[in-house]
Amino acid sequence: MEIPNSEFRIPKLFTLVGPTAVGKTEIALKLAREFLRIEHAGEIVSADSRTIYRGMDIATAKPTRAQQALAPHHLLDLVEPDEELTLADYQQRAFAAIDAIFARGKIPFLVGGTGLYVRAVVEGYRIPRVPPNMTRRAELEQIPAPELYARLKTLDPEIAETILPNNTRRMIRALEVIEATGEKMSEQQTRHPPPYAISQIGLSLPRPLLYERVDARIEQMIALGLEDEVRGLVARGYGFDLPSMTSLGYREMGAYVRGEISLDEAIALLKSNTRKFIRHQANWFRPGDAQIHWFDLSVQNYDDIRAFVASQLE
Repeated sequence: MEIPNSEFRIPKLFTLVGPTAVGKTEIALKLAREFLRIEHAGEIVSADSRTIYRGMDIATAKPTRAQQALAPHHLLDLVEPDEELTLADYQQRAFAAIDAIFARGKIPFLVGGTGLYVRAVVEGYRIPRVPPNMTRRAELEQIPAPELYARLKTLDPEIAETILPNNTRRMIRALEVIEATGEKMSEQQTRHPPPYAISQIGLSLPRPLLYERVDARIEQMIALGLEDEVRGLVARGYGFDLPSMTSLGYREMGAYVRGEISLDEAIALLKSNTRKFIRHQANWFRPGDAQIHWFDLSVQNYDDIRAFVASQLE
């Protein structure tokens, strides 16, 4: 099926979602490159809560400079590793990027594995703008993560389902909002969908194949110099207690750099933790979700996805 070269009547946003290591970046680049050959070029808007950090490239699997040169990318390298980008900030920037792409007559592809980011855009979350309370945050930081998670599950079980039990930053923020407003955070996130058509594409693989890709990716990260990247971040003054430095890859390699575990143990731990993260991602991206058009990459390929995109632009 040929991709239409005519004007599409309603501005359309495509999302490309799925678990870590399933192949979102590669597919998105192929689609964007395809659109570069026609009037309505494709541009990629990142929906990843880790690629926002400058200098954190390898463990985040950030698109390389060469990949970024193949198609325009947006919302990468937004803040320093010791800076914060709230969900409201991300959403505002994402809407601005998407609107600008539409204004250029192009087609935006929202690509990433951070379900909260994707839904904030697609469903148009009305996010409570509660200013940070640094005193209260400092108090909550003294509470062990399991206790924080148990407290959050009691106060707002729906929002707790969307947060990893070791993600203390998001747990503290949720508790901060609940305490400041007296309302569940999940109930405050009302929805007002954006004024354009949306087609959601989901990529999946059977778990054994996905885990093989995870292992290969992690081995590649090591070969690309993940250890040097972590040591460089520390040399620049970024401590391991920062939220950015507790994410996948940096947490495990940090334990090795501090001499707490061996390199082989760090690699094995990273592989194990990535599998756990993929299982958590399933809370956001479910193959049974009727709003997402799913492609099992073990039996389908890029041509199938391309045909679907073309059909959506007819």
